[in-house]
This record gives sequence, structure tokens and C-alpha cells, in this order.
Amino acid sequence: MDITPKTRNTIQLSNLQAQRVAELFSVLGDTSRVKIIAALLNGPMNVQSLADAVGITPSAISHHMRSLRQMQLVRSLKQGRQVFYSLDDEHVEELFLRGMDHVLHG
Repeated sequence: MDITPKTRNTIQLSNLQAQRVAELFSVLGDTSRVKIIAALLNGPMNVQSLADAVGITPSAISHHMRSLRQMQLVRSLKQGRQVFYSLDDEHVEELFLRGMDHVLHG
């Protein structure tokens, strides 16, 4: 669904769609997850690099990545014994940057 200014006033969500949007914002309601997404704006990173960037343990990173993957916010690529994570698509970056614009606007 493409949301344009012209169609914004006519949006009607099904219960399932409303639930998915609520789940998305719930996943983004965690400071560590927001920091993970911010770090991934710079490109793919492995678990240890993310842990260093965010300031939490690799185990905690792995826990958060499960939630982020379930919501299709990040994707993973295994290279040998390491797993590299990246933002799933440009919509994630746009959503994050719009959120930052909103926060910094005030």
C-alpha cells in the first residue's frame, strides 16, 4: 500500500494490519533496538561489532536480532562462523530517519 498525502485521510486498517503496525512500534520501543538500527545505517555489521557499537553483550544483540528479524527490520547473512546483519530494506531506513526528524524537530 502506497501512502500519499492524497490517500492518508482514507486509510482504513483491518484488525490484523493494526496489530502488525502496533507490533512494529512495540519492537522499536526499545532503546537497544533503536541503537542497533542506527548502527546498521552505516552498513552490515557482525554481532561483536554491533555489541561494541551499542554497548551491550553479544548475547543481548542476538536476543534483540530475533525480534528485529521477525518484524522484517533486519536481515542476516551467514559468512563462515559469523553472522552479518543489515537493514532489511530502504523502508526501515526511511522509518528510522523520519522518527529522528520528528524527535529533533521539537
